[in-house]
Amino acid sequence: MLKLIEYILLGMLQGITEPIPVSSSGHLLILQSIIEKLHQSINIDFEILATITNFGSLIAIIIIFWKDIVKLIKSFFSYILKKDKRTETKKDYQYALKIIIATIPAGILGLIATKLDFLNILENNVKFVGVMLLVTAVFLFLIRNFKGRKKESEISFKDSIIIGLYQMIAIIPGISRSGATIVGGMFQQLKRETAFNFSFILYIPISIATSILGVKDLLELTLTRSQVVLYLIATLVAGIFTYIFTKWFAKIVKEGKLIYFSIYCLLLGIVVILFL
Repeated sequence: MLKLIEYILLGMLQGITEPIPVSSSGHLLILQSIIEKLHQSINIDFEILATITNFGSLIAIIIIFWKDIVKLIKSFFSYILKKDKRTETKKDYQYALKIIIATIPAGILGLIATKLDFLNILENNVKFVGVMLLVTAVFLFLIRNFKGRKKESEISFKDSIIIGLYQMIAIIPGISRSGATIVGGMFQQLKRETAFNFSFILYIPISIATSILGVKDLLELTLTRSQVVLYLIATLVAGIFTYIFTKWFAKIVKEGKLIYFSIYCLLLGIVVILFL
């Protein structure tokens, strides 16, 4: 029963922190550090758990944006294969193309990071995570009053490249992916809702790639039936909480209340630097 509770809580942690701008990877590393400081034994591979529960978050985001995803995919292939040049189809095709372009920087850096294994160095330094949380806090503070003016149809290819570069930076533990891409979008004068939607649709391809890369590690594991059940429960919990908190976060962004997350990241970053 205690093991079940552990996995449920870890699934909740992933589900809550994935959509909001506080860095889910940073929180997982902080939790791992706290457990080590307390000399407590928790027989869980956090890296594998993060990969599996991320899949739960991915499914939740796909469910929320399902209609948009289907529309974009249909328009993308209709424009290319059927030469459908209607204005609406062309707009959706260009939007999908901008998502693809924005995915490239993080994809390239992710492959390089995997080959060089330099992220492990950063992940073993929890104080570095604390510093990056302070960076996240600063950027969220800078856009606290931004409203923007650009709608989805007004996002340029230059905007998509710049937002993609912000997502690339978010590969660093402690830098929030959603926070970085929303900040990048708002710095490019996107409206709050426009930046939010672009950020979360942009999450889907990079998360799919991460899940595919994680399959190799999963196939190398020898899991008992009880472990499989626990991982599935954690994934389900992560998906449920991601769904709930993504919906909630959409309202927060619309109301322009990102300052609350800035304060949270600031306080957590200070605590991590001073005490962990």
